[in-house]
Amino acid sequence: MLAETICSAVSAAGLGIAALTAYRKRFLTAARITAYALVPIGLVLTGVVEWLTGIVFNPTVWIGFGLLALSWALFAATRAVERRRLGPSGEPARKKTKGGRAPEAVAPAASAPSLGAAGTGAQRDPAPGRKPAAAAPADDFSDIEAILKKHGI
Repeated sequence: MLAETICSAVSAAGLGIAALTAYRKRFLTAARITAYALVPIGLVLTGVVEWLTGIVFNPTVWIGFGLLALSWALFAATRAVERRRLGPSGEPARKKTKGGRAPEAVAPAASAPSLGAAGTGAQRDPAPGRKPAAAAPADDFSDIEAILKKHGI
């Protein structure tokens, strides 16, 4: 009942302001103010205000909103845990073994040809007309190895 009275008072005040604006010969502005002033009384007459006050002051409605918020929080939390379990490529993250190390590769010798085990370009004959490249010393990669060891790789 209080909300309907407040809406009626706001409409009456708006219509009064519109009348003063029309008296000053600002008819377009007065028509716009009249349109705004009729909205609250229209909401009262259609029952929207009563419906809204019934929702706002009803504790079961607020319990329902609380349950919806809890549901949303659970969805968000499970989604965050799911994303954390997945690796960067969207695949499940690999679990560590008992020793704290990652499991061994399925085919550890698969990259052996690229490491020089099965005849690399350095072991083949150079192209005709070119001079063979000088053999690189064994300690050429020692600085790289030191950097890798420093980072634990």
